[in-house]
Amino acid sequence: MEVGDNKVEDELGKDKKSYAGIPEADFVDDVEAFMASPENESVDKVLRRFDESLGKYKFMEYNLTNKRRHLKAQIPDLERSLEMIEKLQAIKSNSNTMETQFLLSEQVYMKAVIPPTDKVCLWLGANVMLEYTLDDAQEVLTNNIEAAKKNLGYVEHDLDFVRDQYTTMEVNIARIYNWNVKRRQAAKST
Repeated sequence: MEVGDNKVEDELGKDKKSYAGIPEADFVDDVEAFMASPENESVDKVLRRFDESLGKYKFMEYNLTNKRRHLKAQIPDLERSLEMIEKLQAIKSNSNTMETQFLLSEQVYMKAVIPPTDKVCLWLGANVMLEYTLDDAQEVLTNNIEAAKKNLGYVEHDLDFVRDQYTTMEVNIARIYNWNVKRRQAAKST
């Protein structure tokens, strides 16, 4: 865990273990007592139920991994946009023009001379672009970077949590399977 992760854990609190509401897997400590409970009719049904939970945890892990990948790609894009806003603010204060190249289409760049400006357009998503002043754009991008980093911390915490639950379920399955093998061997020997 990184230094910033302590803040994530502090915000989470003691009662809640996951930001996304991922259920906690119960560890089967005493297999004999667990299998003796009335809800556990047969070993096959218990193993099937645990295997289903294992599949759900794997699905959650897949979704969280995709979300983490998206956030890790989004943060550098936002930071580059913020750098550009800062360059535009510097140009505005110097009253100089800036010569640059921009991506026209894939692998095609074009030269441009950018005069001092106090407005920019930012993509908000869903094919929506909105015009902002440089100061407002800087504030929006800064807030988006902070939110993305915070969400990344939550996602990484939940990813660690779901991996722990996945491991717990695998151990439960192995313990119940081994218990059943020993029980059948004992029944054969008597």
